[in-house]
Order: sequence, then C-alpha cells, then structure tokens
Amino acid sequence: PKGTMAFAGKYEFEGDENYDAFVQKIGLPSDKAEMGRNCKIVTEVVQNGNDFTWTQHFPGGRTTTNSFTVGKEADMETMGGKKFKATVKMEDGKLVADFPNYHHTAEISGGKLVEISISSGVVYKRTSKKIA
Repeated sequence: PKGTMAFAGKYEFEGDENYDAFVQKIGLPSDKAEMGRNCKIVTEVVQNGNDFTWTQHFPGGRTTTNSFTVGKEADMETMGGKKFKATVKMEDGKLVADFPNYHHTAEISGGKLVEISISSGVVYKRTSKKIA
C-alpha cells in the first residue's frame, strides 16, 4: 500500500485545538488534563510494514507504548492509562482506531504528524513536527 512507511520517525508536540473541551468529554481527571496541556510530548513511531510501535514520551520520563498490527486486534492504553482492545485500520493513508470513548485518526500531512480525536462531536486536533 502507498505510503506505508510514512509514519516512522520522532515528532515533537507543536500545537493543538480544543484540548480542554475534549479532555472534559472523555472524563480525563483534572490533574492528568493539567499535565497534558501544551505538554511537549515526543511521539516516536517505529514501523515495519503493518507492524507499529507507537511510543509517547512525556516530560518527566513517563512513557506510554502501544504496539499493534494494522487489521489485528491489539491491547492498547489510552492517554488516561485505561487498558482496552482495539483494531487499528489503515484508511486512505491514515491510521484509524476506536478508543473506548473517542475515535482517533493519525496521518502524516506536510511532513507533520496530525492526530485527530473525536468524542461526542468535539474534535481535538494535535500537530507534531518531525524532529528525527
């Protein structure tokens, strides 16, 4: 498939839209919401064909890693630390997943990692620039 290797790299948080409304919708505790606001998260993506390891490095040394194969159910963890099962799909070059209370897409657009999460009509968009 076209553009399958496009995701590999390291990306640093650049900006987001609708953060507060979104974390409220998904019920993120306020201390976690506070930690995540304008947080310089570095997202590291290792890709081998349809196999992905998606790691988020938070300031202070905390990391969250989700490993998955496109089209196969995988054990995942949300930004709030909840464990769940999801099947990540590839649609038009975007990675698409349904989290317990939001729908998430990730794509590379103009060399940036653009992630969009939608919960009850609230669209949260996070953009990260490539640093490696």
